[in-house]
Amino acid sequence: MDVILYILLGLVAGIVIGRFALRKLLRNQELAAQNKVKKILKDAENNAEILKKNKLLEAKEKFLQLKAEHEQQVNAKNNSLNQRENSIKQKEQSLNQRMENVNRKDQEIDNQRKGLEKQQEITRVKQEEVELLKNQHISKLESIAGLSAEEAKNELVDSLREEARTKAMMQIKDIVDEAKLTASKEAKKVVIQTIQRTATEAAIENTVSIFNIENDEIKGRVIGREGRNIRALEAATGVEIIVDDTPEAIILSGFDPVRREIARLALHRLVTDGRIHPARIEEVVAKTKKQIEDEIVEIGERTVIDLGIHGLHPELIRMVGRMRYRSSYGQNLLQHSREVANFCATMASELGLNVKLAKRAGLLHDIGKVPDDNPELPHAILGMQLAEKYKEHPDVCNAIGAHHDEIEMTSLISPIVQACDAISGARPGARREVVESYIKRLKELEELALSYPGVEKTFAIQAGRELRVVVESERVSDAQAEILATDISNRIQTEMTYPGQIKVTVIRETRSVSFAK
Repeated sequence: MDVILYILLGLVAGIVIGRFALRKLLRNQELAAQNKVKKILKDAENNAEILKKNKLLEAKEKFLQLKAEHEQQVNAKNNSLNQRENSIKQKEQSLNQRMENVNRKDQEIDNQRKGLEKQQEITRVKQEEVELLKNQHISKLESIAGLSAEEAKNELVDSLREEARTKAMMQIKDIVDEAKLTASKEAKKVVIQTIQRTATEAAIENTVSIFNIENDEIKGRVIGREGRNIRALEAATGVEIIVDDTPEAIILSGFDPVRREIARLALHRLVTDGRIHPARIEEVVAKTKKQIEDEIVEIGERTVIDLGIHGLHPELIRMVGRMRYRSSYGQNLLQHSREVANFCATMASELGLNVKLAKRAGLLHDIGKVPDDNPELPHAILGMQLAEKYKEHPDVCNAIGAHHDEIEMTSLISPIVQACDAISGARPGARREVVESYIKRLKELEELALSYPGVEKTFAIQAGRELRVVVESERVSDAQAEILATDISNRIQTEMTYPGQIKVTVIRETRSVSFAK
């Protein structure tokens, strides 16, 4: 029992002591927690103070930055407003000046209008006075003549109109009758006299010249060692030299007749002299060129003297001389120009025109075929430009430029030159073509027309001067036939080269066949 009591007392004492110890421990923990909380609070207060100061500093910096930007924007807007204000002030001043000018001009216009109205009023009064005097004068005349002014005027106009109509009809009838009787006869007479009074020989030029030699040994000397002589000669003259199996002949080929003549004469001198080497060739060719140039000038001077043409520019005289070495469809150009000059003189004298200008225009009408430096221009236009350059008469220049209808004719000499050029070129035997080119041209004519749909057959006749086209009546109508003829002629003009003119005839035949049984 005592043990239990001691145990209970020990338990109670242990409990009391444990509770006291626990309370002390809790008290200590509470104090430690309070100290920790105070420390945390103090640290938080310190951190909050620091953070507050930092935020305040950042806020101040941001405020200062925003303030500066705002002030900058305000200054920029103020400057812009000031500029606009200045511009508005300037425009206002300009408008004020304009308004003042407008007001001043309005005042001047008002003054002028008032003055004009005053003058018009004065003029109206004077016109009324003149009209009154005129009416009084007309009344006196009407009382004297017994007719009104309108009746007298109508009667006079009718009588004059009838008389003029009668005289005009009589003159027109007389002129028409006389023209019908004499026009055809006189025209034929002038053309025939022109042709008959000018008789010349037709010279035929080719693109090759033949140099005759005594024997074929000379060919080897002309060729030289390894062909150096013939190469030097070709380089100096610009002409191709053909040494082949043709007996006792050397062929000189080139499109320029002057170069061919220089080569022929130089070759003749070299063969006669016997010394043939490159240095000698260059020397002889240079001398021959000088000789040919002198001969060209001499030929030109002799031509203008023979024709009685004076005051021609020396350069034009040289070009006339160069015509001697040019040809047109086989007809020598100088001979052709002399013919045309004589034709023009004869025709101009028959028609009562200026003979000297006509002869001058006839001689120079093909001068544009001589130069080689401007091949893209038609020879008529180039010749006209050369004549204008050397101060020829405007009528002569127009005749040169218009003889192939490149420009409009403005003088009476122009159609004369055109007609005489056609007369000289169309004379049988005056011009000729190489047979192959002639056949080729006829074939091209026929093939060109055959390329159109609906064309059945084509025939080139009259030596290529006319092209007859037979079309299928089912595929080509009458209206289409007319259009086809125009189209073919236009293509011939643009795509082919030919002398004179070519007549295109489109034939559309419709056959209706029936049999009687």
